Amino acid sequence: MHDDITLTTERAARVLAERIWPAVHGTSVPLEVAWHALPGEPVPPAEGLALAMEPYEVGTPWGPAWGTTWFRLTGTVPAEWAGRTVEAVVDLGFDASMPGFQAEALVYRPDGTAVKSINPRNQHVPVADAAAGGERVELYLEAASNPVLLGHDAFRQTQEGDIRTSSPRPLYTTRRIDLALFEEEVHALALDVEVLLQLQAELPTGPRRMRVLQALDDALDALDLQRIPETAAAARSRLADVLASPAEHSAHQISAVGHAHIDSAWLWPVRETIRKVARTTSSMTDLIDRTDDFVYGMSSAQQYAWVKEHRPEIWGRIKEAVAAGRFLPLGGMWVESDTVMPSGEALARQFSQGQRFFEREFGLRTHGVWLPDSFGYSPALPQLVRRAGFDWFFTQKISWNQVNVFPHHTFWWEGIDGSRVLTHFPPMDTYNSQLSGEELARATRQFREARHATGSIAPVGWGDGGGGTTREMTGRAQRLANLEGSARVRWEHPDAFFERAREELAAAKHGDSAVWVGELYLELHRATLTSQHKTKQGNRRNEQLLVEAEAWAAAAAARTGEPYPYDELDDLWQQVLLMQFHDILPGTSVAWVHREAVERHAVVTAGAQQIIERSLRALVGEGDVPLRANPAGFAQDGVPALGVAPAQAPAAPASTLAELPDGGYELANDLVRVTLDAAGHVTSAVDLATGRDAVAPGRLANVLQLHQDFPNKWDAWDVDRFYRNAVTDLRDAEKVSAAVEDGVAVVRVHRVFSASTVDQVLTLAPGSRTLEVTMATDWHETEKFLKVAFPLDVRAEQVAAETQFGYHQRVTHTNTSWEAAKFETSMHRWVLAQEPGFGVGLVNDSVYGFDVTRDVSDDGVAPAAGTPEVTTTVRLSLLRAPRFPDPETDQGVQTHRYGLVVGVDVAGATEAGTTFGARPRELRGATGVDPLVRVEGGVTLSAVKLADDRSGDLVVRVYEALGRRASGTVTVATPVAAARVVSLIEDDLDDAALAVTDGSVAVDLGPFEVRTLRFTRA
Repeated sequence: MHDDITLTTERAARVLAERIWPAVHGTSVPLEVAWHALPGEPVPPAEGLALAMEPYEVGTPWGPAWGTTWFRLTGTVPAEWAGRTVEAVVDLGFDASMPGFQAEALVYRPDGTAVKSINPRNQHVPVADAAAGGERVELYLEAASNPVLLGHDAFRQTQEGDIRTSSPRPLYTTRRIDLALFEEEVHALALDVEVLLQLQAELPTGPRRMRVLQALDDALDALDLQRIPETAAAARSRLADVLASPAEHSAHQISAVGHAHIDSAWLWPVRETIRKVARTTSSMTDLIDRTDDFVYGMSSAQQYAWVKEHRPEIWGRIKEAVAAGRFLPLGGMWVESDTVMPSGEALARQFSQGQRFFEREFGLRTHGVWLPDSFGYSPALPQLVRRAGFDWFFTQKISWNQVNVFPHHTFWWEGIDGSRVLTHFPPMDTYNSQLSGEELARATRQFREARHATGSIAPVGWGDGGGGTTREMTGRAQRLANLEGSARVRWEHPDAFFERAREELAAAKHGDSAVWVGELYLELHRATLTSQHKTKQGNRRNEQLLVEAEAWAAAAAARTGEPYPYDELDDLWQQVLLMQFHDILPGTSVAWVHREAVERHAVVTAGAQQIIERSLRALVGEGDVPLRANPAGFAQDGVPALGVAPAQAPAAPASTLAELPDGGYELANDLVRVTLDAAGHVTSAVDLATGRDAVAPGRLANVLQLHQDFPNKWDAWDVDRFYRNAVTDLRDAEKVSAAVEDGVAVVRVHRVFSASTVDQVLTLAPGSRTLEVTMATDWHETEKFLKVAFPLDVRAEQVAAETQFGYHQRVTHTNTSWEAAKFETSMHRWVLAQEPGFGVGLVNDSVYGFDVTRDVSDDGVAPAAGTPEVTTTVRLSLLRAPRFPDPETDQGVQTHRYGLVVGVDVAGATEAGTTFGARPRELRGATGVDPLVRVEGGVTLSAVKLADDRSGDLVVRVYEALGRRASGTVTVATPVAAARVVSLIEDDLDDAALAVTDGSVAVDLGPFEVRTLRFTRA
């Protein structure tokens, strides 16, 4: 029997590939081709259509990396094709790999109408559904010769990732540019055979499988391989019965949604993504027009905005399809961002900018967050999703885990504050489904909630680089709608799936068992927390500057009538939000992308600074009084939060500096005493109030450590656990000097290692618990990972690391495989190792990755009385040097600021982390300015701005930062007529009015709760 099965399947597979598929366009005539290769960047379609063309011969190489070539195709439909379906077939020199990673084109008619795209899996262009015969054909191709950077030799070092370094040689050679008959019956036969061939491969040997195999044999016997179009109908008739056999009543249900997860930048620059989106959406609207039930979903308001701006003719088709319910805006975010590294305020803007765009352009709001490919998900996200008004969350990426299989597919995800959001992972384990038999069988086999729920989602289409759903996929869906032995497939809006899933879980009383609490940690791509440091540095800087700009602008508007810069702020935020896309902020794109990201961040910085300076000037007036403006939510240097006060000399006495007999130094103030050895390493950091030393006995802190870093694959993305097997401590110092400068104790250290140099400036300011380190590294390493280590005399069972609007605790041990997999984890501005009564924090201005180990001294000496044997070592991740996809990652001068905070708890770490990156501004003016908004009690101020709807209302966001219940007040120093609680994106809520007394409202917050308040001015 096995031989019979093998013979049938091998026969069917070969006939399908070598005879049936080629016969779909078997009758053809060549088109005449002319071309024009642009010397530089792409031009608008109207200019491309008007270019002078020269004759081109198919088979001629074309297209250097990142080039654009316009082709004109002309011809005449043969008279004998009258009444037949005619298509153009274009092979630009494609290989057999996925679309989006090589050459592709958008096809236009002479009047500028975009038809659809051309890519390796979608090479046809409609010409006539029923040709008249003899009609003239004229088409234009805007062809992009994007280089293949993720091909058969993936992860190879290449200079092709930037137009400045790519090769000028032609990359592609056309193979076919023809007019052809589209043999619809042959195409249908191909899909019949394909679906049944894939189905039987997943069936057990039994009656159903054997009948399918017999039907395939019968069909192939009826097919004349030299007369396929003429005999296709007869062959299909032999398959009709097995295709009509209905699915079992309990068959798994697949909710299919057309999809093309188009990375907003990755192995191509943003300018190419703009064209990818146009190409894909033109094909998807064409497919919508040619089908009855197909629906296509696309996220990212930014991508819609690009189409609107650059391809208005496609935009009109999208709007029509959205209105018809066939083209589905998804996700409600500006882009599919990373969710681990962006600040809470940035994520709020992702939601507000996305939803505002969809409402403005389509008159609708999306109901769920669609993030199939981001690299892990913050434990703060469930609350933000719910408070932004979303009902569900979708992702797929956790299926990429290296070690542990995630235990749920449809479940409730609970965040740090206790908020829950209904979440789904497709058990198909892909967001690029082809609706293959193997994928459907996998979804059925793996679905973990099958006892209680009936189905799962399948995002269907070519993604990452775009392309989307094909007519072959819609043809498979038609055959798989109700087919014995297979899951059932139907095109469906994800909203409908989630509504049904919610009802099924509720009916089964399954809510308590299908719950995941805390972060959705991806056991892969851990190095994305460190790669491309300047991109991350720009993100952190501009997140803070834009929140500061909003606050000062709101104060200036309220106090002086200065116009609030709505448009400027929207534009700057949108640029930052784009650069938080999950292949930009994580540092996993080509050199071109990160070069532009650094440049864009510089532009945003300048724009935010202009708003801040303009607003402060309006507030303080003209004058020569030295002032300090405090942008932080905490008082510092005698200045209240978000206030401006006269500059004063430090109240604390100057720090002291003493040289030690061994060549080291002692830095001290009235709170801490820090000792350095002769090479500038920290040997002791004592909290003077308790006498506790933060540094583990006999250990050195602030030690730079260098690791070999060559992951098994995904260079910029991954760091594999074995990187820890070898480490080099950078202990030597070329030069160390010390001085007291303006009351601050300062030690300067210069180190040389390998091909790089490091300059560190260690400072201890008066009245500060923080030993600050400012570091400049001239980095010229290859495949190395630089960390800085702090062995701490703290027995910490857990460490707390800041996340959006709070913190996340992670255990320091590796008792289970889940804990062992978290050998590189995320932080925002601070991480804290703490035992009852004493804690040590690390703060930073641009670091997101860190690791913690529990170390035991290997010197064989028993610990002294009262000293734990285990040392908690916290290491900040500073720089990497991967070679793919950007061979120059992090090369050159890089800067960091971080600090060791001695003797703090969570509250102290929160304040230290906030103020570390938001120091008071020095300026001159006529007078100080009281804060527009004050908070008291256990309430932390996050943002002050004017409402997005431009009503002039004041919006204040606060949160509870310490993980406990809090009661406090929020006071506004401007006349207030009313106040109410609104959503994270400023929508009105039911029964949300607040009592206002003298401009103050009472606020009661749960642990880590975020609250957005809206004040209507009197």
